[in-house]
Amino acid sequence: MCEPAQLTGRIVRPNDPNYASASLGWDELFVHYPLVIVYAQNTQDVVNALTWARQHDVALRVRSGGHSLEGWSNVDNGIVIDVSELKSAHIDTAARTATVGAGLNQLEAVTTLAKKNLAVTTGTEGSVGLAGATLGGGFGFLTRYLGMACDSLIGAEIVVAEGADCAKVIRADLKNHSDLLWALRGAGNGNFGIATSLTYKVAPLKSVTYVQATWDGLGDLHGVFDTWQRTAPVADDRLGTQLEIHRNQILLFAVLAEGTPAEAKKLLAPILSVGRPNVSVQVGNWGDVYAGFQIPTENEPANWKFLSQFTDKPFPRKAISVIASFMRDAPTDDTNFFTQAFGGAVRKSPRGGTAFPHRDALFYSEPGVGWGTRGEPGSGDELTTQAQTWIAEFSQALRPYVNGAYVNVPNIGMQDWETAYWESNFDRLRKVKAQYDPRNVFQYEQSIPPASC
Repeated sequence: MCEPAQLTGRIVRPNDPNYASASLGWDELFVHYPLVIVYAQNTQDVVNALTWARQHDVALRVRSGGHSLEGWSNVDNGIVIDVSELKSAHIDTAARTATVGAGLNQLEAVTTLAKKNLAVTTGTEGSVGLAGATLGGGFGFLTRYLGMACDSLIGAEIVVAEGADCAKVIRADLKNHSDLLWALRGAGNGNFGIATSLTYKVAPLKSVTYVQATWDGLGDLHGVFDTWQRTAPVADDRLGTQLEIHRNQILLFAVLAEGTPAEAKKLLAPILSVGRPNVSVQVGNWGDVYAGFQIPTENEPANWKFLSQFTDKPFPRKAISVIASFMRDAPTDDTNFFTQAFGGAVRKSPRGGTAFPHRDALFYSEPGVGWGTRGEPGSGDELTTQAQTWIAEFSQALRPYVNGAYVNVPNIGMQDWETAYWESNFDRLRKVKAQYDPRNVFQYEQSIPPASC
């Protein structure tokens, strides 16, 4: 038994004036009313909050960036333990390691490292929490060059449940609790404990060339998509690319690490020779480039639904036609079909391995639909059914050409989510869960259950 716990940190309760904003996540489709939100200011605040939750037998959820796409970082009548204010960063340039608080978002992490000409893989959306992205796998423009974000994770400080109603801090790395480090690399979101800091092996990165190409309409979709899927996953490992298909245009974004505009254009020549795209090129520090393509959250729709999938073989013409017909019929302007090239360093697992299984994919893709106006409760309700039906039908039509799913882009309605996210790693994850959370304190709609002995 522990001493009775007191909540510490910055505490927000239902009668506080900022409760409404504190309890709202990025996806405003989900509204929850927690009993209390604790914004931890240090690791001890997290220990106290977890102990308090256990002693009072209330449901708990963990939150950092608040981007949980099914609203799972929030809970009615429970406690939300929010680590978003743990924003420290200690960079050892000689050892090329960075230890960062679990509250940094991706923009903060990228720009902080870039000031020292260093980098780690992150996703493209700056307001997403770095910890959440990494613990689910984490990929973006640098994936083919540096591997998955979780591949660079070499250590974590994590608060776990202990005994009947306590909590303690442990450190997972390749020497201590290496089984937990393996699980945190791809299945770490809210399953085993609460990460308070993460240590990464970082890579030198002085400059990137950033290319953006736009094709008006969808007339060139077959040519652009087919050329991209046959060249991007096997290109020079320094080249990261994504396609974004909207209802009236096709966008290609590419980042060439430590490369010149001439090299980038040469590598992209097969795609850029399709039709007559509008092309812009920028060279600069990765932090500046990354900050430059961010869209302010307030300009984004309030409600979102995404579905995720991986592809091992190039899409046949029929699959590309499916994309074209669904995108022409998109319910809103904020709808897109987004892809990211894999290959390169993704195929290599780091020392100690990872729970992320989709190493052999050619590319990742997700249809996404956004609707409604931010900050207006109930906004877009009249579009919700149409948007959700459209994405479900789109996803179903692509089923023959895709497999698996990405745990950071979960789907509440998915059958066999355990194997979709983690394939054959699921049994091992259940054993790690039994080791570190045998009482299943950390549970939500698609959390990993402990293995029964």
